[in-house]
Amino acid sequence: MIADSENLCEPGSADLQKATALLQSLIRIDSSNPPGNESAVLDVLLWELQSAGITPEVVGARNDRPNLVAKIAAKPENRTAAPLILSCHMDVVPVMDPGAWKYPPFSGEEAEGCIWGRGAIDMKGFAVMALTSLVLLHRKHIPINRDVIFVAVSDEEAGMDYGSKWLVENRPDLLGGPEFVINEVGGFTIHRSGRRFYPVQVAEKGAAWLRMTARGKPGHSSMAIRETSLSLIADGVAKISRATLPWHVTEPAVNFIEGFSQFESKAAQKVSKLMFSKSTGSSVVKLIPDPGQRASVEAILRNTATPTRIQTSGNAINVVPNEATVDIDGRLIPGMTAEILIKELRRVLGDKKGKVYSFEVLRETAGAIFPTDTSLYRAIEEVMMDVDPDGIVIPSMIPGFTDSQNYAKLGATCYGFYPLKLEEDINFAAMFHGDNERIPVAGFHWGIQTLTRLLSRFLVS
Repeated sequence: MIADSENLCEPGSADLQKATALLQSLIRIDSSNPPGNESAVLDVLLWELQSAGITPEVVGARNDRPNLVAKIAAKPENRTAAPLILSCHMDVVPVMDPGAWKYPPFSGEEAEGCIWGRGAIDMKGFAVMALTSLVLLHRKHIPINRDVIFVAVSDEEAGMDYGSKWLVENRPDLLGGPEFVINEVGGFTIHRSGRRFYPVQVAEKGAAWLRMTARGKPGHSSMAIRETSLSLIADGVAKISRATLPWHVTEPAVNFIEGFSQFESKAAQKVSKLMFSKSTGSSVVKLIPDPGQRASVEAILRNTATPTRIQTSGNAINVVPNEATVDIDGRLIPGMTAEILIKELRRVLGDKKGKVYSFEVLRETAGAIFPTDTSLYRAIEEVMMDVDPDGIVIPSMIPGFTDSQNYAKLGATCYGFYPLKLEEDINFAAMFHGDNERIPVAGFHWGIQTLTRLLSRFLVS
């Protein structure tokens, strides 16, 4: 048994330097989704794997939206369990304002101890981390007890149709009936009250992308028409944006919040428990002083609905359009449905019978909750205790969705574990989809060593 990751990846090794250069090269490829076109990223990953003696398969519905699957197989005499998947996505969200970035968003610049650029955190950093670990396992001839499968997918940021959803529905044979999947989002340092916490994602919300429509009479815009389709949709947007939807408390949300509060005073712990009450939760959350923390906690205790795009049927400035729509990004607590969210929104709008607004469900995916009483979760706890004895591992729930929702359909237990050691001045959550996305080089290297340590233990136990 290999018990020490230094046998696989030593500090300052050529493997770590190569990983840094590979991450920079991936960031320099603009794989923004939309439109996607992840093929250039795949070409780099393909070359790296083939150079290491690993032959991947490339599959997908479209040539410009490919998926890569690479496997190192356990020897038959060693294989005692179903596969472990290391999953990443190759697409990134678009950059809204390049001028707001300290360094160009597709430069891969190394400065101030970090690699800068879109995808550094979400999630080309983990793509390199997982690929490096796979190559090391292969090169060192580790006697693994199950197949290890590296999966790099397209289209995660825009709904997964061409990526993990396509793979699960069309080529599940390549995924081998996995027992476990390691994916985003978790394993990074959160500094709170003088302590270091490491969340491991065990739950995520689903999505309900909606289109809300209001209709009115068309007319000449020189006339004072009080209730137009546009005024109705604007009023609806304002009501939804100000609303606090009902509380829906789940076990993962409770465990996540209590994980942070366990070291607080008894009085503070009592206050935090009030967050779980439908009658007091909303008021207690408002007491959290940091706006970012407040929004994060609130998002895992209720469904959310965020208006994002307004359109009208009008095509002239002097014509009152007869129809206006707004697209709404709804996120669902596990167990909730789009139908439930629409009912909640109708109460907010004061339109329970649907006389003013109609809704269309553009996309719906279910949330997911995964158990923590597993051999992999325990292995994560043990390894994190090794690499940071004072750190605290807590199960977490995220307000977004990941490819794990699709892997769950194969019966896999999925964890977000993307180990990164972060200093207090870097907010991991703020890096997702934000300006000045970056990853600290030292923390990135620590993450590679931590992941290889986990794999070297878990896969030979």
